[in-house]
Amino acid sequence: MPSQLPNIEQRRQQALDFLLNRINYERTIVTPYGHRQLKLDRMRQLLTRLGNPDAGLPIVHVAGTKGKGSTSTMVAAMLHAAGYETGLFSSPHLEQIEERFAINGQPCPSDELVALVDQLRPVVQAMDQESARADSSMSPTYFELTTALALMHFAQHKVDIAVLEVGLGGRLDSTNVCQPAVTVITSISLDHTKQLGTTLPEIAAEKAGIIKPGVPLLCGHIDKAPQRVITEIAKQHGCRMLIAGHDFRHRYHPPRLRGERQAIGRLDFEGDFADEHVRLADLPLKLLGEHQAANAALAIATVAELRQQGWSIPPEAIRQATAEATLPGRVEVIGTRPTIVLDVAHNVASAEALVEVLETSFSNQTRVLLLAATQEKDVAGVVRVLLPHFEKVIVTQYQDNPRAVPTAELEHIVGKELNRLGRDSCEDAICVPTSPYEAWQVAQQLVRENQLVCITGSFFIVAELRGQLLADSAATRASPVELSEPQKPRGNNQGK
Repeated sequence: MPSQLPNIEQRRQQALDFLLNRINYERTIVTPYGHRQLKLDRMRQLLTRLGNPDAGLPIVHVAGTKGKGSTSTMVAAMLHAAGYETGLFSSPHLEQIEERFAINGQPCPSDELVALVDQLRPVVQAMDQESARADSSMSPTYFELTTALALMHFAQHKVDIAVLEVGLGGRLDSTNVCQPAVTVITSISLDHTKQLGTTLPEIAAEKAGIIKPGVPLLCGHIDKAPQRVITEIAKQHGCRMLIAGHDFRHRYHPPRLRGERQAIGRLDFEGDFADEHVRLADLPLKLLGEHQAANAALAIATVAELRQQGWSIPPEAIRQATAEATLPGRVEVIGTRPTIVLDVAHNVASAEALVEVLETSFSNQTRVLLLAATQEKDVAGVVRVLLPHFEKVIVTQYQDNPRAVPTAELEHIVGKELNRLGRDSCEDAICVPTSPYEAWQVAQQLVRENQLVCITGSFFIVAELRGQLLADSAATRASPVELSEPQKPRGNNQGK
């Protein structure tokens, strides 16, 4: 007689249903950001009831408008290459929620996720019941539960250290209950303005909410006005600061992609950390772009600070990590003939970074843009940055999240910008409202083998298409990417 017990796929779906039934601001058009909705005492109570899985766990806490995912990934890769069991909590995920809870670069196994949710469920149900009786807002949200699951997973595997990427802002983010060994702020630019503020100093104040008394702070390249805000808060907390361009600096040597080998740029790094001067030359960098070189330099500075605290992280581990670390959806080349690039750029700063890489490292002269966007972003600003670098644009709308900008609205924004550029919107823009994959099929008809298609505008459009496109590439045995020797040094030489 066949077993009546649910199999692991069914139990996993039940676990996902439990999580997705929570308040999920990743799928909400208007994300609140205030003491009632996002409050750290709710997260603290949840962890207390779970036995404080974060107690005693060394943590690297990473915030920033852009670059925090890449920086977190590279810090974790360096620690793992040095021999440490390393946890990484990141968000959002591209294909499966298990990606958010990684140990040594490996996502949480599905059976372990199910077991973790089984442990979590009764605690959450008790909090829900108490919240209903008291008419309070103490029911944990989706992101709070994923944060707790990450810490539980890391505790059960007894990791040596964990890297926690902030979800939104910093001050009221659920990760901000941690007591880190090092804090990191990667960058400050305009994003989530309804939640975090409409000026860079206001956003900087929210990001700087992760600063803890006496805990060293590493900062990436940040404009003067927001940097002053962060510096003042760090002084108030008695924190030692290390700032890109002042305490450490880098130089990037980008590759040029041509056809048969994997793209590897080169990175030079130099910095001063207490009694140690660190100089690393000709580091291989798998992640493409000057912005990724800046993220890598910040990651190196972070582990150099950890070395000051007694962690053993040799140069060989750093070199291995920069050569091997990858992050899906970050100028990710998933096919050639034509070249297919995926990037999750969704604000002006990240769109500018994408354009810089396309102009620097890709020889393709003709490019097609497949674009979808998310509500409450500066969509017009992103379109303004991208369109001059593409001959055609295909406008579509992702389907799996209600935050998508409607196709007709996005088409209108694109049309206005094309007209401003003196281009014919009827000739240069194509609207495919039905599905992103049908938009991709249109793109395939427009490009030749030596041309390029870039899919961007939102994390969600990349998430929706990536799996299918990788399957297509595998089926056709697309060739890997070749590059010539790195070009002359570009990028950030501040402080030299």
